[in-house]
Amino acid sequence: MSHRISNAHARRFALCAVGLIDSFPDVATALNHHGFVQMDPLNVCGRMQDLVLRNRVAGYREGDLLQYTYRSPILSGRSAFEHYLPEQEILVTFPTEAWPFLVRHMERRRTGRQGHARKLTRAEGLIADRILTELADRGPLTSDDIEHEGQAHSAWGSRGRAVKMVLEKLFIHGRVLITNRRQFRRVYDLPELVLPATILSPVSPSPMDDERWLIHQRLNPRRLVTLRKAALPLVEDLIARIDVDGCPPLYCLRLDLPLLEVAAKGVLTPTVPRLLAPLDPLIYDRKVTAKLWGFNYTWEVYTPAAKRVRGYYALPVLSGDELVGHVDPKADRVAGRLRVMKRSMRRGHRVAPAVKALAGFLGLRT
Repeated sequence: MSHRISNAHARRFALCAVGLIDSFPDVATALNHHGFVQMDPLNVCGRMQDLVLRNRVAGYREGDLLQYTYRSPILSGRSAFEHYLPEQEILVTFPTEAWPFLVRHMERRRTGRQGHARKLTRAEGLIADRILTELADRGPLTSDDIEHEGQAHSAWGSRGRAVKMVLEKLFIHGRVLITNRRQFRRVYDLPELVLPATILSPVSPSPMDDERWLIHQRLNPRRLVTLRKAALPLVEDLIARIDVDGCPPLYCLRLDLPLLEVAAKGVLTPTVPRLLAPLDPLIYDRKVTAKLWGFNYTWEVYTPAAKRVRGYYALPVLSGDELVGHVDPKADRVAGRLRVMKRSMRRGHRVAPAVKALAGFLGLRT
């Protein structure tokens, strides 16, 4: 069964479904709702994960996701961990229940012969043995804590310390995990000293369950998505089709269908502007964003400066159920100010309140 709704109705539904209307009470609820939160080390005007969650979690403060992930000692049972999305080089924070679905992908990398995270070479294996021994003897370590003069090429082609490169491989293979962050630098430890044994030793899901879980990870954070035809039979009991004029077929989770009725009632929130994260789940799929929201947006961090249109770290501006522009802010922590490097707004919309709200979140002045 499919549901045909208007463009505006679909936008309001999306806002409800991704948690931008009613705030989640805490980080745990938000993380479980979305399935994962993408991590990013860049801190231009707040880090990606904090920019995503500040608009969703009541009373959220900078760094709260990391506090939630690493505050509990292992014996108390951690509720989250960091790892890569399978088949993608995207670092995210998962609820611990995701671990069993990652194991097969880790093993594939560990024994594979292609890709930068493939099977360790003989030389890398010697470094890996040393790393694992030092972790067992000394406890949690960063790459800088392990002495080794060897050099190696990263996945991006740059040269760096071999220890750091091998640690990254061991992490991707699941042989070490991040146990904490120091100024956002990774601190590694052995898996059994990061996650409880009940999480690390589950019954392995079947390949079909793994595939179904992967599709679910596309649905969970964005809640209104396109899906490949081959994926539909695997999750047909979980999804409903949404038809919107001018858009490709879209799919939502059936458990979100009650929100269609909520969104049908009209305006859900006053037009107080908000600055979204560049990779906010609401706008993550650029094609859907262009069709559904009439908003063409590209995150230009990796675009050469001369070719940037919006700015290095431009944030889309959400006003009511419309995307009305973008602002490129930069935090000057030394001066204690949030500076706006560039902006572009649709006529009739003010962005100053949104900039002031972001500055307050960062503990800065505008």
